[in-house]
Amino acid sequence: MDIHALREDYKQGELRRKDLDDDPFKQFEKWFQQACNAELLEPNAMTLSTVSAQGQPFMRTVLLKYFDTNGLVFFTNYESRKATQMNANPKVSILFTWLPLQRQVHITGTAEKVTTAESLEYFTSRPRGSQLGAWTSQQSSVISSKQLLLMQFEQMKNKFLDGEIPLPDFWGGYRVVPDSFEFWQGCTNRLHDRFLYTSQEDQSWQIQRLAP
Repeated sequence: MDIHALREDYKQGELRRKDLDDDPFKQFEKWFQQACNAELLEPNAMTLSTVSAQGQPFMRTVLLKYFDTNGLVFFTNYESRKATQMNANPKVSILFTWLPLQRQVHITGTAEKVTTAESLEYFTSRPRGSQLGAWTSQQSSVISSKQLLLMQFEQMKNKFLDGEIPLPDFWGGYRVVPDSFEFWQGCTNRLHDRFLYTSQEDQSWQIQRLAP
């Protein structure tokens, strides 16, 4: 297989400073809505990067569940590897990759737990199977087989046979509070457009163009 020959010509357009909103949250909302309108597969999928106590980076894909000017929120098991790493070092990085639009958004910031009320509101909106799955999986722990996991799932089904399923105390949300946004638009001849928003002490945002 000739990997060298795998090459895409970027022709979706350019990103100009005059087209950018001064507020990166509004610019993100604009691009996110366009990704949704383009009917991309899971446009809310984002790569979350954390760092271990040994300085080893880890990445995984999680799903953005909502965002506002306070930050971007996702949910997970609070005993998972990523949660353990964020509790020790809350500095994280997230990346949205919308390849059909030839766009990326890279965000850096600090992760903090959302309130129990926020976690409960989202948890109760999930399908019952997903709620049971949260109770079943001891995320990131070693298991002997998939069959064991399925048996535990059945046990949880029987345990919560009637009524609402409560919120596990080991499950909930994190909010990433951004300190920078980078918007990337692929362009011809690999002369891509990149704009970096950096948070300032006066709550404003500095906008700079970066070389591709």
